[in-house]
Amino acid sequence: MITGEIKSQVDKIWESFWTGGVSNPLTVIEQFTYLLFIRRLDEAQLLEEKKAALIKKPISNFIFPPTATELRWNSFKNKDPQIMFDLFTKPMVDGLSVFEHMKQVGAENGVFAKYMTGATFMIPTPRLLDQVVQMIDKIKMDDRDTKGDVYEYLLSKIATAGTNGQFRTPRHIIRMMVDMVQPTQEDTICDPSAGTAGFLVSAGEYLHQNHPDWFHDKSFREHYNSSMFTGIEFDNTMLRIGAMNLQLHGIESPNLIGKDALSESNGDVRDRFSLILANPPFKGSLDYDGVETSILKTVKSKKTELLFLGLMLRMLKTGGRCAVIVPDGVLFGASNAHKQIRQEIIENHKLDAVISMPSGVFMPYAGVSTAVLFFTKTGTGGTDKVWFYDMGADGYTLDAKRSETKNNDIQDIVARYHNLTAEADRKRTDKSFLVPFADIQANDWDLSINRYKEVVYDEVTYAQPSVIIQDIKNLQEENKQKLLILEELLK
Repeated sequence: MITGEIKSQVDKIWESFWTGGVSNPLTVIEQFTYLLFIRRLDEAQLLEEKKAALIKKPISNFIFPPTATELRWNSFKNKDPQIMFDLFTKPMVDGLSVFEHMKQVGAENGVFAKYMTGATFMIPTPRLLDQVVQMIDKIKMDDRDTKGDVYEYLLSKIATAGTNGQFRTPRHIIRMMVDMVQPTQEDTICDPSAGTAGFLVSAGEYLHQNHPDWFHDKSFREHYNSSMFTGIEFDNTMLRIGAMNLQLHGIESPNLIGKDALSESNGDVRDRFSLILANPPFKGSLDYDGVETSILKTVKSKKTELLFLGLMLRMLKTGGRCAVIVPDGVLFGASNAHKQIRQEIIENHKLDAVISMPSGVFMPYAGVSTAVLFFTKTGTGGTDKVWFYDMGADGYTLDAKRSETKNNDIQDIVARYHNLTAEADRKRTDKSFLVPFADIQANDWDLSINRYKEVVYDEVTYAQPSVIIQDIKNLQEENKQKLLILEELLK
């Protein structure tokens, strides 16, 4: 858990960027990320040097050759601010600046380095660079947990929505979804709209916290570090941020794909993953020509929220599971495409659960009402009864402030989902209940919880009109007497 001291350090760095003229939250995070990477490069070489000294052999893998020591964190951090700034912005050593060297380091130093094309140094002054370098240098990031917590706290400061309906998924909602699907040792996990890689990071943390003994096995560690996690993201800035997030959480070589997941160029990714966790864009609209044809066969639509559901069915192996956040319109939309994708999931695969979330969950980014769908790809049907839960609270107020509260349904949701046999006797007036396949089919594949939830109204008994009229007369007479008494007092 991140400490108050580290929070304070990150807050001061954030404030320094803003007062120094860098006010875009994503730009702040990106520049912060570059500096963290530069620091990590030097730490990696220091570790190699210690190993070499221990075994009394020369270092074999130079990140910084002997002629480029001035480009190292532990060297330039002690320089005068103007000299440090020149080292970052001008080709001072071997024809390279600190920033250009960072961009050219190469894939052998982690997946982050693969996505440096287009990276731009945007710290405007020597004074700001020196301030931020000195403050980052003081943050103790000695272990995986601390590194991950620092970066997650940094990412939590994104306070504005992105484009095309993209916004940061609350981490407690991600954790709820991960706790419900319970990733396994053999899973191959994908997020086709990875963003900052929050779902992949949370899945990895779940394994560390619940199955630490698995990491004693070499084959599992290799699977975990290289083939277990895949993220697809078309935004290079998000790829870099997501790559750093994964690396700081101890996942060194995830498979990150810089493509639009829905495009024709990504059509070869099929029947590949055993688990998909995602919050795809809600407000996009694409031309048919740009969408991979096999997705359009599943759902004929231009809406990204529907196309992503078709994509996930294509990407999952048979038996693979999916937990995905969708806008409420997906549940009850009346268009042919809305009905087509719902029918496909319910009739031809296995829809497991629908969690209806309150509209404030994504504040302050957006007030959109959302739900989480849990389904399993079978290709042969299997939906018997679908579990519905009407989430009323997620542990935070449902306004723009999102302050912590005691009202929280998440623990109840997770516990009930893992004991669905006990839900059989629940009534439709309860928060959660099961709905048979036949009922959903009869309602034209509608998945809105309000379609099935029963509301019990308390009977209110009112007095007869004649009694109410007499009460009014009595009040009027009482007021009249009080006025007479007041008049007497004023004489």
